[in-house]
Amino acid sequence: MSWVKQTFSSSIGRKFAMALSALFLLLFLLQHFAINLLSVFSADLFNEVSHFMGTNPLVQFALQPVLIFGVVFHFVMGFVLEIKNRNAREVKYAMNNGAANSTWFSRNMIWSGLVILGFIGLHFYDFWIPEINVKYIQGDMSGMINGEYRYYEELVHKFHDPIRVGLYVLSFVFLAMHLKHGFQSAFQSAGARHEKYTPGIKKLGGLYAIAIPAGFIFIALYHHLTAI
Repeated sequence: MSWVKQTFSSSIGRKFAMALSALFLLLFLLQHFAINLLSVFSADLFNEVSHFMGTNPLVQFALQPVLIFGVVFHFVMGFVLEIKNRNAREVKYAMNNGAANSTWFSRNMIWSGLVILGFIGLHFYDFWIPEINVKYIQGDMSGMINGEYRYYEELVHKFHDPIRVGLYVLSFVFLAMHLKHGFQSAFQSAGARHEKYTPGIKKLGGLYAIAIPAGFIFIALYHHLTAI
């Protein structure tokens, strides 16, 4: 389609598409955090919600593929934009003192993105791949083990290992730094550039970048420490 070609052939179009994927992932991250937080307060409720999300056809066969596409698209587009931006620079940052106008992380989002991508790989290895194996290869959609839902126990079991918990914590620290710049950038690239909204978006972005990663860190440490 011509409009798709026009969108991805221009710098503005690519940034806009990148921003939309970022906003989508921000919403997913909030939803994922809300579900995981249930595990701190109620194992039964966490099990019930996890089973619903894991067996609902709409979630599994419509939303899940969209999510996977969104993750892949966001990282691929991020790498494309980084390469094009580097190639377009006529003078290196060291020559034009880029640090005077931007933070190190805003100029090196690619590196925090790579750490987060590695974390997503670990997360898939820990949870998503075993879940797909049980449900669609072994054919067990019950969500049960020894007569009880298995989701809470699987979550707690993963956080027994201090090395794994350390990797999770480190990854969420990098996520916080990535979000600190990415949140505001996503809204601006999507069109929210008016000076009336910028201060509010900046404050909301700062709050989101701290609260959500800190919340995930709390969940991991909580299950690790309470299992000792």
